[in-house]
Amino acid sequence: MHELLPYISSQLTEILADMRFFMPEIYLSILFLLVLVTDMIFGKESEKLCRIVAAAGMVMVLFADLQQLALVLKTTPFLFGGMLWLNHTSLAFKFIIDVFTFILLLYFAWDDKLKSHSKRLSDIYTITIGSVLGLHLMVMACNLLSVYLAIEMVSIASYLMVAYRTENAFSSEAGLKYVLFGAASSAIMLYGISLLYGFSGSLDLISGNMVNGLMQANSMGVSLAIGLVLVGIGFKLSFVPAHFWVPDVYQGAPTPVTAYLSTLPKIAAFGLLVNFLTPFIFLAKFTAFNFQLVLSVIGIITMIAGNFAAVMQTNVKRMLAYSSIGHTGFALMAIVTFTQQGVSSLLYYLVVYAIANIGALALATYFSNAENADDVNSYNGLGIKYPAASVCFVIILISLTGLPITAGFTGKLFVFSAVYTVYQQTHNVWLALLMVTGALTTVVSLFYYIKIPLHLFLKKTDVTTTPVYQSKYILIFVIVITLIILLLGIFPDRLLQYL
Repeated sequence: MHELLPYISSQLTEILADMRFFMPEIYLSILFLLVLVTDMIFGKESEKLCRIVAAAGMVMVLFADLQQLALVLKTTPFLFGGMLWLNHTSLAFKFIIDVFTFILLLYFAWDDKLKSHSKRLSDIYTITIGSVLGLHLMVMACNLLSVYLAIEMVSIASYLMVAYRTENAFSSEAGLKYVLFGAASSAIMLYGISLLYGFSGSLDLISGNMVNGLMQANSMGVSLAIGLVLVGIGFKLSFVPAHFWVPDVYQGAPTPVTAYLSTLPKIAAFGLLVNFLTPFIFLAKFTAFNFQLVLSVIGIITMIAGNFAAVMQTNVKRMLAYSSIGHTGFALMAIVTFTQQGVSSLLYYLVVYAIANIGALALATYFSNAENADDVNSYNGLGIKYPAASVCFVIILISLTGLPITAGFTGKLFVFSAVYTVYQQTHNVWLALLMVTGALTTVVSLFYYIKIPLHLFLKKTDVTTTPVYQSKYILIFVIVITLIILLLGIFPDRLLQYL
């Protein structure tokens, strides 16, 4: 025991030295406890107070992120014995996650069906803050142990959020399906991690020890292990074949929770995928597993499956769920370039996708609150009844399609540009197929996105044209989102220069 004392002392000294690079996560931990204690003290009447504390706390976390920028310019440290890695890319992912968390904290209280729950919303603010801590760890994880723990931390919070409306059978069913699929994917991923550790004797991704060890192992076994780990990451990304849970869960979950699931965990999972791929692509000449081929095939199939399945949907949330799968496939195009330009275009694309997707789901909430309209057929004539919301819906859907002059167009343009730059150098046929598939599925997406404007403005209805509902908060929210989408479409460099 006495022999370990010097090591314990040095480890504690190292941990304390790393704390200054871990301030946003410390703030999140404190914020989680503050919201939890506020809820416990004030009970069901604490909803508004918990929301204020959570939103104000996220502003503090954003300031801590900005303070880290100066540190990252000087060094890119490995924290807590190489478990986490703070660099420019992970910091960009964290900042994006925190901005959209703040937006979602505002949005939660505007959904009538979620707000009417007997438990109120205090618990969901606590769960959200806890999940954001896990999302931070996901984008910084550079050790397979920290990767697994971060994913599980986010998964547990997500399960609770999906099944939050326990009085609703559809929500409970969605939560159960999510838990079952999540448990299966976690088990598969853990088995893959154990194989990688068995083959290499290391869990550290960045040091190169694991990759060097894998190069000495049987290539078939290594390929199997990597494939199993990708299944776990793919569950969070919802790419094919780990996408089966998405439609039912997105449709059954409360709409603000759907907005959360379709943005924050997906953004963090892409950050995690970048960290996971880095050692295999850049640290060694690793040939046992062709990442570019596998991810290109997955991207092509995901784009096709997501977009063509969305065409057949009439439920708005289910349609946006399949659309989300298609967008994941498109974002994988940027990943397979394995370049800094690809990562920058990925970050930009994820930002503009998240803005538009949250806006679309907020408008789904708006029409659900107003007319109990959850199906595109129930949108008939509502464009005349609610003109401002409907015009915003059209612009947001144009952005999700990727048409000029919206941010969605510039996002897709940057991704295509990154892929084409690499294609010019390598003439890789899979990159060409990705670009062709991306262009074709963009055209296909127009067929299902156009359904909503068609029913809003062109389908006739016998109902009165006098609005019976006006939610000024959601309306202002989506108008701001629409303006941001248009401004980023005209001035994309205002955002791209920071990524």
